[in-house]
Amino acid sequence: MRRAIALSRQKMAANCGGPFGAVIVRQDKVIAEGWNRVTSSADPTAHAEVVAIRAACKTLGDYRLNGCDIYTSCEPCPMCLAAIYWARLEHIYYANTRADAAAIGFDDAFFYQQINLPEEKRTIPTKRILPDEASAVFSEWLKKADRQQY
Repeated sequence: MRRAIALSRQKMAANCGGPFGAVIVRQDKVIAEGWNRVTSSADPTAHAEVVAIRAACKTLGDYRLNGCDIYTSCEPCPMCLAAIYWARLEHIYYANTRADAAAIGFDDAFFYQQINLPEEKRTIPTKRILPDEASAVFSEWLKKADRQQY
Protein backbone atom coordinates (compact mmCIF):
# COMPACT_ATOMS: atom_id res chain seq x y z
CA MET A 1 0.00 0.00 0.00
CA ARG A 2 2.85 2.36 0.74
CA ARG A 3 4.06 1.93 -2.85
CA ALA A 4 0.60 2.76 -4.23
CA ILE A 5 0.49 5.89 -2.06
CA ALA A 6 4.03 6.85 -3.09
CA LEU A 7 3.07 6.48 -6.77
CA SER A 8 0.01 8.66 -6.23
CA ARG A 9 2.18 11.42 -4.76
CA GLN A 10 5.08 11.09 -7.20
CA LYS A 11 2.99 10.98 -10.38
CA MET A 12 0.64 13.74 -9.18
CA ALA A 13 3.68 15.97 -8.58
CA ALA A 14 4.93 15.12 -12.09
CA ASN A 15 1.54 16.22 -13.52
CA CYS A 16 0.71 12.77 -14.88
CA GLY A 17 -2.86 13.01 -13.59
CA GLY A 18 -4.85 12.89 -10.38
CA PRO A 19 -3.45 11.68 -7.05
CA PHE A 20 -4.06 7.97 -7.50
CA GLY A 21 -1.71 4.98 -7.53
CA ALA A 22 -2.15 1.22 -7.67
CA VAL A 23 0.03 -1.87 -7.34
CA ILE A 24 -0.80 -5.45 -8.27
CA VAL A 25 0.84 -8.19 -6.22
CA ARG A 26 1.06 -11.95 -6.65
CA GLN A 27 2.65 -14.12 -3.96
CA ASP A 28 4.12 -11.07 -2.18
CA LYS A 29 5.80 -9.85 -5.38
CA VAL A 30 4.84 -6.64 -7.18
CA ILE A 31 4.07 -7.55 -10.77
CA ALA A 32 2.65 -4.22 -11.96
CA GLU A 33 2.21 -0.59 -11.00
CA GLY A 34 -0.17 2.05 -12.26
CA TRP A 35 -0.96 5.67 -11.67
CA ASN A 36 -3.57 8.05 -12.94
CA ARG A 37 -2.73 9.09 -16.50
CA VAL A 38 -6.05 10.59 -17.51
CA THR A 39 -4.80 14.08 -18.32
CA SER A 40 -1.28 13.18 -19.47
CA SER A 41 -2.51 10.55 -21.95
CA ALA A 42 -5.85 12.20 -22.85
CA ASP A 43 -7.54 8.92 -21.89
CA PRO A 44 -10.51 9.01 -19.50
CA THR A 45 -10.06 5.29 -18.80
CA ALA A 46 -6.42 5.64 -17.69
CA HIS A 47 -7.18 5.39 -13.97
CA ALA A 48 -4.46 3.95 -11.76
CA GLU A 49 -6.22 0.61 -11.31
CA VAL A 50 -6.89 0.15 -15.03
CA VAL A 51 -3.31 1.10 -15.91
CA ALA A 52 -2.02 -1.41 -13.34
CA ILE A 53 -4.35 -4.14 -14.62
CA ARG A 54 -3.19 -3.57 -18.20
CA ALA A 55 0.45 -3.76 -17.11
CA ALA A 56 -0.12 -6.89 -15.02
CA CYS A 57 -1.92 -8.65 -17.87
CA LYS A 58 0.92 -7.80 -20.22
CA THR A 59 3.51 -9.03 -17.71
CA LEU A 60 1.68 -12.31 -17.13
CA GLY A 61 0.48 -12.76 -20.71
CA ASP A 62 -3.06 -13.39 -19.52
CA TYR A 63 -6.29 -11.41 -19.18
CA ARG A 64 -7.00 -13.19 -15.90
CA LEU A 65 -5.15 -12.11 -12.80
CA ASN A 66 -6.07 -15.06 -10.63
CA GLY A 67 -4.01 -15.18 -7.47
CA CYS A 68 -3.31 -11.44 -7.59
CA ASP A 69 -4.32 -8.65 -5.23
CA ILE A 70 -4.59 -4.93 -5.91
CA TYR A 71 -3.47 -2.20 -3.54
CA THR A 72 -4.88 1.16 -4.51
CA SER A 73 -4.48 4.54 -2.89
CA CYS A 74 -8.23 5.18 -3.15
CA GLU A 75 -11.41 3.15 -3.19
CA PRO A 76 -12.01 2.16 -6.83
CA CYS A 77 -14.58 4.02 -8.93
CA PRO A 78 -17.30 1.99 -10.69
CA MET A 79 -15.22 1.60 -13.88
CA CYS A 80 -12.16 0.40 -11.97
CA LEU A 81 -14.22 -1.87 -9.76
CA ALA A 82 -15.70 -3.51 -12.87
CA ALA A 83 -12.21 -3.89 -14.38
CA ILE A 84 -11.00 -5.51 -11.15
CA TYR A 85 -13.84 -8.02 -11.31
CA TRP A 86 -13.27 -8.71 -15.03
CA ALA A 87 -9.57 -9.31 -14.31
CA ARG A 88 -10.51 -11.66 -11.47
CA LEU A 89 -8.29 -10.08 -8.86
CA GLU A 90 -8.66 -11.82 -5.52
CA HIS A 91 -8.54 -8.94 -3.01
CA ILE A 92 -8.87 -5.17 -3.06
CA TYR A 93 -7.01 -3.11 -0.50
CA TYR A 94 -7.52 0.67 -0.51
CA ALA A 95 -6.53 3.69 1.55
CA ASN A 96 -8.66 6.79 0.81
CA THR A 97 -12.43 6.36 0.53
CA ARG A 98 -14.74 7.56 -2.22
CA ALA A 99 -15.92 10.26 0.21
CA ASP A 100 -12.31 11.39 0.60
CA ALA A 101 -12.00 11.56 -3.21
CA ALA A 102 -15.25 13.52 -3.49
CA ALA A 103 -13.94 16.04 -0.97
CA ILE A 104 -11.07 16.92 -3.35
CA GLY A 105 -13.21 17.04 -6.50
CA PHE A 106 -13.28 13.40 -7.66
CA ASP A 107 -16.92 12.55 -6.96
CA ASP A 108 -18.13 9.19 -8.29
CA ALA A 109 -21.62 9.44 -6.77
CA PHE A 110 -23.11 10.55 -10.09
CA PHE A 111 -21.80 7.42 -11.84
CA TYR A 112 -23.15 5.12 -9.14
CA GLN A 113 -26.55 6.83 -9.51
CA GLN A 114 -26.55 6.53 -13.31
CA ILE A 115 -25.73 2.81 -13.23
CA ASN A 116 -28.80 2.13 -11.11
CA LEU A 117 -31.22 4.10 -13.32
CA PRO A 118 -33.26 2.57 -16.13
CA GLU A 119 -31.86 3.53 -19.55
CA GLU A 120 -34.64 6.03 -20.25
CA LYS A 121 -33.78 8.02 -17.10
CA ARG A 122 -30.01 8.29 -17.61
CA THR A 123 -28.51 11.63 -18.59
CA ILE A 124 -26.90 10.20 -21.74
CA PRO A 125 -29.72 9.07 -24.04
CA THR A 126 -29.49 5.36 -24.76
CA LYS A 127 -31.33 3.54 -27.52
CA ARG A 128 -31.08 -0.04 -28.71
CA ILE A 129 -30.66 -0.42 -32.49
CA LEU A 130 -30.00 -3.32 -34.91
CA PRO A 131 -30.48 -6.06 -32.29
CA ASP A 132 -31.06 -8.79 -34.91
CA GLU A 133 -27.76 -8.10 -36.66
CA ALA A 134 -25.86 -8.02 -33.38
CA SER A 135 -27.62 -11.15 -32.14
CA ALA A 136 -26.43 -13.02 -35.24
CA VAL A 137 -22.81 -12.39 -34.18
CA PHE A 138 -23.59 -13.76 -30.71
CA SER A 139 -25.05 -16.88 -32.32
CA GLU A 140 -21.87 -17.28 -34.36
CA TRP A 141 -19.87 -16.99 -31.14
CA LEU A 142 -21.79 -19.87 -29.60
CA LYS A 143 -20.98 -22.04 -32.65
CA LYS A 144 -17.30 -21.06 -32.72
CA ALA A 145 -15.37 -24.22 -31.81
CA ASP A 146 -12.22 -22.42 -30.72
CA ARG A 147 -13.81 -19.69 -28.62
CA GLN A 148 -12.12 -18.86 -25.37
CA GLN A 149 -14.52 -18.32 -22.49
CA TYR A 150 -13.93 -15.40 -20.20
